[in-house]
Amino acid sequence: MKRIQAACICQTLHFMLKEDIPHEEAVALVGHEVTRYKESLNRNRVKHRILEETVQQDGSVVIKIIKQYNQSPVGDYLN
Repeated sequence: MKRIQAACICQTLHFMLKEDIPHEEAVALVGHEVTRYKESLNRNRVKHRILEETVQQDGSVVIKIIKQYNQSPVGDYLN
């Protein structure tokens, strides 16, 4: 029998601008989307660590994150 002792997932998320709206509005929407994503992680009690958050030249945002996989224990991954 096997059991998961620790599990995390590493993701690179690109919050891209919508092309059919003005640039300033698209940048503001991306900022709001990033904030909502972070709040949802906290609200759902997902253990996570944001490794890097980079605003691109066009205003989009790239986030590199390690987060809890399902409800598995995270072990040493988030240290």
